[in-house]
Amino acid sequence: MSTAATRTAGPDHLWTVDEHLEDILATVRPLEPIELQLLDAQGCVLVEDITVPVSLPPFDNSSMDGYAVRVTDVAGASEEFPAVLTVVGDVAAGQAEPLHVGPGETARIMTGAPLPPGAEAVVPVEWTDGGLGGGPVTGMRARSQAPEAATGHVHVYRSAEARAHVRAKGSDVKAGDRALDAGTVLGPPQIALLAAIGRGTVRVRPRPRVVVMSTGSELVQPDEQLGDGQIYDSNSFALTAAARDAGAIAYRVGAVADDAETLRDTIEDQLVRADLMVTTGGVSVGAYDVVKEALSSVGDEDEEGAGIDFRKLAMQPGKPQGFGSIGPDHIPLLALPGNPVSSYVSFELFVRPAIRALMGLDDVHRPRTRATLTTDKALTSPKGRRQFLRGTYADGEVTPVGGAGSHLVAALALADALIVVPEDVESVEPGTEVEVVLLG
Repeated sequence: MSTAATRTAGPDHLWTVDEHLEDILATVRPLEPIELQLLDAQGCVLVEDITVPVSLPPFDNSSMDGYAVRVTDVAGASEEFPAVLTVVGDVAAGQAEPLHVGPGETARIMTGAPLPPGAEAVVPVEWTDGGLGGGPVTGMRARSQAPEAATGHVHVYRSAEARAHVRAKGSDVKAGDRALDAGTVLGPPQIALLAAIGRGTVRVRPRPRVVVMSTGSELVQPDEQLGDGQIYDSNSFALTAAARDAGAIAYRVGAVADDAETLRDTIEDQLVRADLMVTTGGVSVGAYDVVKEALSSVGDEDEEGAGIDFRKLAMQPGKPQGFGSIGPDHIPLLALPGNPVSSYVSFELFVRPAIRALMGLDDVHRPRTRATLTTDKALTSPKGRRQFLRGTYADGEVTPVGGAGSHLVAALALADALIVVPEDVESVEPGTEVEVVLLG
């Protein structure tokens, strides 16, 4: 990966949100395509157009349980004057040798079974006596319970038009049609289609492997006892879940203590299973900001200028950020701030697009819209910074939740949108139209 853009700015440069994101997306490249079994390809992006080799359905088949008939044989049929047809047997799905239906004849047919030669339509079993002679029936009895229904005679109480209750060959897709386009994300319906046309494997870009680790000697894992000055590690859980939501295979690493050598060793151990690394915490200007201490001097020995660059962004929350590459394979690493809201907002703005870029998607961003701000008082924003406030969005309106504090996890849990306040705006009045990032 090239980090030429990373090195064009001096250490005192205040990066804009757009500059930082542009640097990331100019650096991260889509993963190389691989051939995967269908179920392993779920969530992956196709790199080839898929053409249908065989029509679906591959033959005319019945859409109902009933009787395959000739139209002339049931013309004018009614309950008072039913058509009486000779049943020549059953046609079941998967049957190799279909029966032939001649004049005055019918075959009992099951849903999905091929329309037998000679037949032109299907009458549902509810329009018949089911071959049992007792008036209209509500369904077919199992062959094992009523074998006589597959032979003898059946009374048909309604007429049928040609092709009634028949699924035509190729009515879903025809051989030679485009089934799926390159760039499609494979979900359950797409995998079903691939299986239906006989594809057992498919060429895709794999889901990125993302390793998430939080740093801080004060962090304790959930279910453990808190000591004085300790807090539970929520960031690694939040960001691992967010990475999975973005489409990645995400691995969470337990919190690393504030020791530079330990952090470097942990990162080195994790590189083997990473296409992208994400750290949270330790990127500001404190004496114990271990990520900055451990990685500021780390570079890629065979790529000039590569390494981790720590920078300040003109945004709130999330001013301190780090980005670069690490290890012999130049694995991208994004170092996010440690406050919970800062780390999550940073993930949405920078890490999620990086994951989507690795997947090979064209559109890597969350959807955005315009909404009317609904609030009791004006929102304030620091001059020169782009602010991202948590909010709830519905019906063209957005309402702030919580304050601007970067530690407010409870408010974050209620939000489904980010309210964007531009750098040149210091106050936003109620009723103002604002830009909103929709979080899902």
